[in-house]
Amino acid sequence: MKTLVLIPAKNEEKKIGTVVSQVKSENFEVLVVDDGSTDSTAQTAEANGATVLIHAVNRGQGASLKTGIDWALEKDYDHVVFFDADGQMRADEIKNLLEPLMLDKYEVALGSRFLGRTENMPFSRLITLKLALLFTRLTTGLKLTDVHNGFQAWSREALGKISLNQDRQAYASEVLSEIAKKKLKFTEIPVTITYTPYSKKKGQKLWNAFHILWDLTIKR
Repeated sequence: MKTLVLIPAKNEEKKIGTVVSQVKSENFEVLVVDDGSTDSTAQTAEANGATVLIHAVNRGQGASLKTGIDWALEKDYDHVVFFDADGQMRADEIKNLLEPLMLDKYEVALGSRFLGRTENMPFSRLITLKLALLFTRLTTGLKLTDVHNGFQAWSREALGKISLNQDRQAYASEVLSEIAKKKLKFTEIPVTITYTPYSKKKGQKLWNAFHILWDLTIKR
């Protein structure tokens, strides 16, 4: 079976080489979608063994995932793993998310930092996640322990069933809504998320939650 690790990236030249190398060391193929970077993200990713697709302008993480998903389906990959470019995730845990899919027990595996482990999580991030968790339960009925975790594994069949329209951060809630609507078989898998000064600087701020809520309920 063919597995692709899909990494959206914008201005990640400081980390993308290491991240790609770590994923490649686990014997996975890597696709980086460079979302309008103004640095050497694309060149660094390619130099470390990734296939790279480039958005000429910044379109958002949701749009980058959609570009990567379309490419993976066109290339007949059986499984696609979503992975972040900022070094927060562990490449050696990818196989844990893939295992329930390989056994054909589930269509989607969602990483959970609250079943697993978090390191140096900012309190503001914890509050944002808890609010998002409540919103997700109210709007989708899904009983999850974690939301807005970009570490996920999807089967080809599941990706073919969903429809993603949110270009930016609201895609994370839209993905969960699609799981509920399409009644996809999913499970949560413990993962480790490590917050570093670098990732915290680039990560979502509390006020971004209001922009996400706007995109999901008003703008759409």
